[in-house]
Amino acid sequence: MKHLNLRTYAMVIALICIWIFFNFLTNGTFLSTKNLSNLSKQVSVTAILAIGMVLVITSANIDLSVGFGSGLLGTITAILHVWWELPIIWTLIAVLCIGTIIGLTHGFLVAYQRIPAFIVTLGGFLVYRGLMLAFTKGVTIPLPENWLQAIGTAHLHPSVGWWIMLIGIAVSGYIYIRQITILPTTNKFRIFIPIILKIYITWGCIIAFVLVMNSNKGIPLPACILFSLAFIFHFIANHTRFGRYVYAVGGNAEAAYLSGVNVRLITLQVFAIMGALMAVAGVVMTARLGSAGPGAGRLLELDAIAACVIGGASLMGGKGTVFGAILGAFVMTSLSNGMSLANMGPAWQDIIKGVVLVGAVGFDMASRRNN
Repeated sequence: MKHLNLRTYAMVIALICIWIFFNFLTNGTFLSTKNLSNLSKQVSVTAILAIGMVLVITSANIDLSVGFGSGLLGTITAILHVWWELPIIWTLIAVLCIGTIIGLTHGFLVAYQRIPAFIVTLGGFLVYRGLMLAFTKGVTIPLPENWLQAIGTAHLHPSVGWWIMLIGIAVSGYIYIRQITILPTTNKFRIFIPIILKIYITWGCIIAFVLVMNSNKGIPLPACILFSLAFIFHFIANHTRFGRYVYAVGGNAEAAYLSGVNVRLITLQVFAIMGALMAVAGVVMTARLGSAGPGAGRLLELDAIAACVIGGASLMGGKGTVFGAILGAFVMTSLSNGMSLANMGPAWQDIIKGVVLVGAVGFDMASRRNN
C-alpha cells in the first residue's frame, strides 16, 4: 500500500509537470479555463473505460475490444434514436443492456470456456469494427440537438457546482475520518498527520476544480458522470466483498479458489461491468462528438490500458486502483491535448505516448523486482 501511495504521489507530480510544460509551450493556452473544461470532457471517455479496465487487469485479464466496442455501442445509440426514432430513455436502457450482454459473453467465454481473454477480446475487436461498418454502411450518423447530445456537451449551472463541491468535501472528509476511527488506538497517531494532509489536498483539488469550471460555463456533464462512476467503483473495489475477491483472483487465482472464492463468477462479473461501462463510454463519446461514424473508438483500448498501467495497475494482476486509472487517463489525455495545442504531428504524438507506456510498464516491473 505504501508503494501505491508513493506511485500515486509521483503521478500527481508528473501530471503537474506535464501541465506546466505544455502551458509554457502554448503560451498559457493549455491552463486556460476554456481548455481545462475541454480537457475534462476529452478525458471522460478514456477514464470511464479505464475504470472498467482496471478491474479487468486487476483480475489478471485484459480487454482489447473496448475501443471499437464503445464505438459500436455509440453507433447503436445513434441508430436507435435517429433511424428508429426510439425515445432517448429507452435508447439508453437498450444500449446499456446490450453492453452488459457483450461483457457477459466475453466473461462466459473466458471463465467457463477457458478461452484466453486476449483471444476473446481480440476477436471482439475485429467483430465490432466489422459490425460498425456494416451498420453505418460507411456513413456518419449525426445526432439531433436534444438532451441525448447534451450528455456529452452540456454544462451544469454554477450553483449546482457549488452544491457538488460541498457534497464532495463532506463525503471525502467522512471517508478519511472513518479511516482514522476504525484503526486501533496505537495506530491512530501514526497516520493522523498523513490523513489530515490527504484531506486538505483532496479538498483543495475539489475546490480548485469547481472554481475553474464555474469560471467558464460550469462543470461539464461528462465530468460529473465520470466522477460519479469513480466514487461508486472506488467504493466497490475497496469496501465490498466483490472488490476483495477481484484482488484475490488477480493475485493468485488458485489460492482464491481454495479459499472458497468462485473465480469463474468473479471473472464473469468483471467483464459484465466492463461491458456496461463500455456502453456508458460509447454514449458519452457519441454525444460529445455529436455523431456516430464507422471509425469511432479507434485505439481507445490502448489509451485505457495505458491509463491503468500508468496509474499503477500491474498487468500481472492483483494490483490497481480506480483513482490511479483516472489519474493515468488524465496523463494520457493531457499529453494528447497539449501536443495538439503545440501543433505536434500525429507521428510524434504516437511516439511519445508509446514511450510513456513502455516507461510505465518498465517502472512497474522494476518495482516488483525490488519488492
